[in-house]
Amino acid sequence: MKTATTVEFSRDTRTTLDFVLEAEKLGLDVCWVAEAWGADAPSALGYLAARTSRIRLGSGIIQLGTRTPVAIAPVAIAQAALTLADLSGGRFALGLGPSGPQVVEGLHGVPFAKPLTRTRETVEIIRQAFAGEKIAFSGQAFEIPLPGEARPMRLSTAPNPDIPIYLAALSPKLLELTGEVADGWLGTSFVPEGADAYFAHLDVGLAKAGRQRTDIDVCQGAEVAFADNEDELRVLVGSRKKELAFSLGGMGSATTNFYNNAYSRQGWADVAAEVRERWQAGDRDGAAALVTDEMVLGTTLIGTEEMVRERLRVWRGTGIDTVRLYPAGETLEARLTTLGRAMELM
Repeated sequence: MKTATTVEFSRDTRTTLDFVLEAEKLGLDVCWVAEAWGADAPSALGYLAARTSRIRLGSGIIQLGTRTPVAIAPVAIAQAALTLADLSGGRFALGLGPSGPQVVEGLHGVPFAKPLTRTRETVEIIRQAFAGEKIAFSGQAFEIPLPGEARPMRLSTAPNPDIPIYLAALSPKLLELTGEVADGWLGTSFVPEGADAYFAHLDVGLAKAGRQRTDIDVCQGAEVAFADNEDELRVLVGSRKKELAFSLGGMGSATTNFYNNAYSRQGWADVAAEVRERWQAGDRDGAAALVTDEMVLGTTLIGTEEMVRERLRVWRGTGIDTVRLYPAGETLEARLTTLGRAMELM
């Protein structure tokens, strides 16, 4: 398996930069830069391209619809990707995802409509731009150029059809689309024992395109933290329950939460529903109390060194190609120490 991590430049940017530079020295393969509802990814990626020399850089993820006006969002994303690929000497990978209604509508004021259609059409338009073709597309979400006097144009930047496109997907239909059109899958909320909840749909898309699992980079992420004994492990697991409760109850609205749906499909439908209900009602502690140790340990790389080593074996055996490590630690030194220990186990 290859190794990766994800960072965000919303706060403490100097420390984040130092973390990436040191992670590159440790031999980390890939660094994804997140946006969420904070700092934008392309600006940070351009800076990292100038400061790093070997590590692959990726947007993890650029949220579809957040580059407005919406009608030209795919072309704007393609322009950024081509620029970053050039600045980094070919080390850039484009990660895309539809995000969710809370961020897209609540923060950006853009309708979260037909995310599957918009994702498919965005990838098609971006591939035209990457190939150096004149951009002409008429679909349900996008029409380029608009009717009238305009004519199709191509970007003035050099073509680069080799930029890999990754899709962040949790829902069955988007997983199927990922298998059909993407070069890689950026997954989360992953439990190896429930992997079929993802792979069954991913494989349908791969079959549509005449491809196999080996034709796509399966990239999954998890927090990694080490405990020296059972008491430390109990504290670590307990401290993560509220974070997981936030994913199940707060990462979305009362009716739309892709993380909650993902856990539900992996065998925790009842508890996931109750956690969301309590979280939405304002009972955050009550929601966290419902999260089980099994749920935390199943979706993370938390444990003694031997436990983490064994979980990594399970991940590899499940078919994970790249593991995104989110190292725990209160300081930069502590996070780098955790990252180094995990990479030694890899």
